Amino acid sequence: MARRTRSSRAWHFVLSGVRREADTRAVALATGARGWGYDSDGQHSDSDSEPEFSSLSPSIPSAIPVTGESYCNCENQSEAPYCSSLHALHRVKDCQCGEEDEYFDWVWDDLNKSTATLLSCDNRKVNFHMEYSCGTAAIRGNKELADGQHFWEIKMTSPVYGTDMMVGIGTSDVNLDKYRHTFCSLLGKDEDSWGLSYTGLLHHKGDKISFSSRFGQGSIIGVHLDTWHGTLTFFKNRKCIGVAATKLQNKKFYPMVCSTAAKSSMKVIRSCASCTSLQYLCCYRLRQLLPNYVDTLEVLPLPPGLKQVLHNKLGWVLSMNYSTSKPSSSSSGSDSDSSCGSDAEACQRKRCRRT
Repeated sequence: MARRTRSSRAWHFVLSGVRREADTRAVALATGARGWGYDSDGQHSDSDSEPEFSSLSPSIPSAIPVTGESYCNCENQSEAPYCSSLHALHRVKDCQCGEEDEYFDWVWDDLNKSTATLLSCDNRKVNFHMEYSCGTAAIRGNKELADGQHFWEIKMTSPVYGTDMMVGIGTSDVNLDKYRHTFCSLLGKDEDSWGLSYTGLLHHKGDKISFSSRFGQGSIIGVHLDTWHGTLTFFKNRKCIGVAATKLQNKKFYPMVCSTAAKSSMKVIRSCASCTSLQYLCCYRLRQLLPNYVDTLEVLPLPPGLKQVLHNKLGWVLSMNYSTSKPSSSSSGSDSDSSCGSDAEACQRKRCRRT
């Protein structure tokens, strides 16, 4: 009887150890060792931090920065500036690729931002969580995007990792400092905002769908808000991803970004606006007819003076890429969507017939 008891105790001890090890692995995989008091990106997590679980694989937060998704081939963008400790992430010199614009319709608003943000580069660059992160920080542009056409580009100037780093839009009702002690995907958490996550998920009203491949350091995320047709379109590295939202007429938005990652940063490298005129519609149509050129003006037989006027007023329209391309095999989504051109074109034709 005594032998049977000792054997039973031994088996109980072994099985308990196996269960503990399995539970530890499950917690580590699901929450990035959140049980040890840290968020998945190596940042300290407060007790009110909410876990972000999803059946979609791109949404799993990672402590390892995303690489291989840069707009350029600069050496410092292709290699992850990553050390054994996430708090030892070292900064590399920002490349200037894709930063040709000198005039900006808007910059980041120093009066409407989270406390864990710092602006630089004439308020075009926002730095999040300068030392360590304990939640989600966000900021919006200093101009309300009402009537007309609005296009801007955000460049990821730091390693991209953690619970979330997002680019999107939102109304004035979005509380930018609400989740300063919570790691979450802030943009798209309510009905007043839309956000594209670096994981490739599109967020709105608390829901998320797989929308594109991931983006990382050096990636350029473009956003086109067409308030006349009511569409929101995203671009990655100056190639169309897809139409993210429709029926946005008669609403006023602000450009927004957010991040949970310590020592992360983003930079506005383009912000343009124009009225929805016949001139704009003609340039938009010309771009669709001649999509294989870097700049449509290069091949149009126009007088130099007219070319310069169009370049200054609508150069961003004549350089947008709505063509489709095949995503790389390593990507978890598609970098382009055939709906980029077809949906927008159909919408424009419909509105033109009405007018």
